[in-house]
Order: sequence, then C-alpha cells, then structure tokens
Amino acid sequence: MRNIRSRLITIGIVTALAIWSLIPRTTTVRVRDPVTGLMRDSSVRRVPINLGLDLQGGIHLALEVDQSKGPVADPKEAISRAERVVRTRIDEFGVTEPVVQLVGGDRLIVELPGEKDPARAKSIIQRTAFLEFRITDMQNLFRAALPDIDKALRAAGVTAAASATPSAVSQLFSSDSVRKKGKKAAPDTSQANQAGALSALLYQGGIPGEFLVPEEQRPVAESLLVRPEVARLIPRGIELRWGTQVESRGARSYYALYAVEAKPIITGEELEKATARRDQMTNQSIVEFTLSRRGGRIFERETGRHVNDYMAIILDGKVQGTPPIIKSQIGQRGQIELGSRSLEEANDLALVLRAGALPAPLSIIEERTIGPSLGKDAIADGIKAGIAGVILVVTIMVSYYRMSGVLAVLALVFYALYTLAGLSGFGFTLTLPGLAGFVLSIGIAVDANVLIFERIREELAAGKSIRLAIDQGFARAMNAIVDSNVCAILTALFLFQFGTGPVKGFAVTLILGVLASMITAIFVTRTFFMIWLQRRPTMQTLSI
Repeated sequence: MRNIRSRLITIGIVTALAIWSLIPRTTTVRVRDPVTGLMRDSSVRRVPINLGLDLQGGIHLALEVDQSKGPVADPKEAISRAERVVRTRIDEFGVTEPVVQLVGGDRLIVELPGEKDPARAKSIIQRTAFLEFRITDMQNLFRAALPDIDKALRAAGVTAAASATPSAVSQLFSSDSVRKKGKKAAPDTSQANQAGALSALLYQGGIPGEFLVPEEQRPVAESLLVRPEVARLIPRGIELRWGTQVESRGARSYYALYAVEAKPIITGEELEKATARRDQMTNQSIVEFTLSRRGGRIFERETGRHVNDYMAIILDGKVQGTPPIIKSQIGQRGQIELGSRSLEEANDLALVLRAGALPAPLSIIEERTIGPSLGKDAIADGIKAGIAGVILVVTIMVSYYRMSGVLAVLALVFYALYTLAGLSGFGFTLTLPGLAGFVLSIGIAVDANVLIFERIREELAAGKSIRLAIDQGFARAMNAIVDSNVCAILTALFLFQFGTGPVKGFAVTLILGVLASMITAIFVTRTFFMIWLQRRPTMQTLSI
C-alpha cells in the first residue's frame, strides 16, 4: 500500500509539473501596425510550445560569402565569423526560436519562424555594417584633378554627355547660396562642367568634396569613374563615395558624390553601444553611439586636429546624410543623423552596429517564404494523422490485450502529456517532422507495453500466479525495452548532431517521446497494474 502511495505521489508531481508547463501564457510577438505600417510588439496568450518554420510560416535563407565584390582570402573562416555576427543580430531582432546554422563549412542557413517582413530581415542579415568616419576632401584635390581626367577621357574617345545642362544647374550651388546656409563657400565649377565628359556631370555641392550628380546621369557617372584612365588620375589618398539619399534642387533630383580621405580617422570596430531615437526638435531619426575608451581617445585626438573640417559618416561604403562640420573635439559619444528615415530604420541600423560588421558580404543563394496558412494545414493534417494512429493503436491494444490493453492506453495519455511538456519546458521547437516523430514514438510507447504483456503471458503459461507473473513480466522485459530505446535515442542524437533544422525537430521529438514512453510503460503502467491487483486480490485470471 505504501509503495502504491509513493508511486501515485510521484506520478502526481510529474503530471502537475507537465500541466503547469503547458498552461497558456502571455507572450510578446511582433505584428505590423495597420495604421503606421511599422512593426510593433503585441501581447498574445497561447500554449508555450514553439512552432517551427513549417508550422507557423516564416523565412528560410541560405547564404554564402559573396566574392563577386572582391576575393575573400578564407571563405570558410569568413562564413564562420559571419555566423556569430548574424546570430547576434537575429537574437536582437526578436524572432522566437530562430535557426542560424553552418552547413557544409561554406553555407549559412537562417530560419526565422513567424517573421512576415522578408525585406527587412534580409536587410539586417546581409548588411555589412562597416562603419567609418572620414574627413572630406578639404583641399579640393579631386576637383583640381578634373581637367586632367576630362583630358584623359577625351583621348580615349569619351566626350561630354549631351543631356547635361551645366549652366542652369550650377547656379543652384553658387558661393552666395552656400554662405546663406552657413556652410563653407565652394568655388563655382560651371566652367569646368562644360569642359569634359566627367566634369559635365558633377556640380559643386555645399561643402568641400561634395558633388551633385543628376539622378538620371548617375549610371553614366558610375561607368566613367570605374574606367582605368579615371581611377589612375584620382589623387592619392582620396576616394569617392556615393551618398544614400536623393536630393531635390529646383525641378531636378540629384545624388551626392563625396571625395573623402582614404584613411578613416576611426572605424566601427571601436563602437560599443548604439541606440536609436527621434529628435523632438527636428523630427529626424538619430542613432546615438558610444565608443570604447580607446576609441574615444583616438576620436577625440583626431577630431581635435580637424576642427572646422567636414566629417563623412560612411556605412557600408555609402555616406550617411550630409557630412557634419567638426565644431570641437568629440569624445566617446556621437550621433548619426538619418534625416527623414523612419525610426524603425534607425533601430535596425543601431541593431546591426551593435552586433558588429560582417567579415565579408553575404549573398542569398536560396530563399523561401512560407505562409502561415500552410502551417495551419500541416498542423491539421498532423492532428488527423495522429488521431487516426491513436484510434488504430487503441483498437488493437484493447481488442488483443483486453483490460491490460486498457491500462496501456491510459498510460498513453500520460505519455502524450509528458512529451508535450518536455517540448515546452526545455524550449524545443515543434516542426512538421517533429509531429511525425511524435506519432512514431506512440508506436514505440505501445511496443514497450507489448513486450511486457507478452512476457506476462509467458509467465502465466508457465503456471506462475498472477502477481508473480506480472512482476516477472516487467522485470524480464526490462532489458529488451532499455536496449531498443537506447538504440533509438542514439540514432536520434546522431540526427540531431548532424542534421539541419527539420531533421533536428524530428530527432528532438523522438528523443522526448522515447524517454516519456519508457517512463509510462515501466512506471505508470506498472502502477496501474498494482492498483488493479490491490482492488481485486482474489482475481484468478488476468484479462490479457
């Protein structure tokens, strides 16, 4: 009697813990605001079982190192370092149970269950996020080299574009208009604009080193800038970088092209913290950053040397906003002004800056977006398959093993409860293959009972009493149960170690199911038999 009580207490405690782990809880999920169109956090109440990509929908990406933008010395090392950076970014992205996994040593798999904004996710993952601070071409070295560049282009047979209208456009950027804005005056280059193929496309901007290119002429300018005769004549120590935004001046739109010093005064490697906010005065998005102590000392020293110069903030090779003037020394703290960009874009920029720069660009070689309706259909089909399997198992067990089969079926209820509780309690993710593993482990759970029942039948056939036959049946079936279940667990562990996301989901559910089946077959079913024998001490035949 005492043994039965202790067993029931143990079963009660385990069952209570299992039920507690499956009680619906309030969780935070990201949803799109129907009014603003921005992503925001929302609270929902649901059972705490994480659903995989194939059940709740989401994004699947396969990425490799992009060597089209320049050779990478060690692609495997680069993808390994990229995996750590991407994992950090995704962890801050707010996706529940993401998958970030290296496959084959040269490919990175990223799965984001529940994510409904593929463009934003890809932008965060692929963004190199290499931050640099460079002084603009304060000596106007590039502008001085334009006549020689035009001459070299004419020698190569390239003439000025007929669509350029320099005299009208250059008036927008005269010295007088620059002074009214409080910026350094820049000489008018209208004469140079009429001289050659490249200078005809470039109009002096409001600060030294800034040139504006008509939006429709940007492809022409880019094609000229990559020509060897042009690259050769760009002054040493000067590089050209495009801006990120289109500016409207009069009736035309322009892209900014900046001549900046080749050597940065500091890079984002010294960045420790980045946060986004909306400036209440100007209503523009701002990313505030904090540098390391060492970085702060370097930044303070270099900005002190360049007071009254303009500093370009360059992210992934593009100048962010208009380069600000350095009015005084800048220490550990600074900010990046993003103008009219949304606060969500500012938050994404702060996120990738905090996570660090990718060691090399990543290209997407495979992309799949799975809708939630497909997952709902998969769950419905999985439930139907599970119900059909359970009905067949119950029918066979009860019809073949009678009352003993009923006890085994009752134990299956505890098996299902313990398996789902394991998924919830340990934070594992349930996938479509995981549902298959769950249904398969039902058969394994019944198989353990079949071994026990057949052993009991053998003991009864040998003339043993009912109580002794049950004790011997459980004891002698133990070795076979343990051996078969250990083999199943070892196989599942190999699948978990070397498989990808869906295979891992199958392995996890199978392992939990096998462990739960051992507990229910050996402990719970045995307890039911003990209670049955206690209630019918004079029983002469066993319904098995």
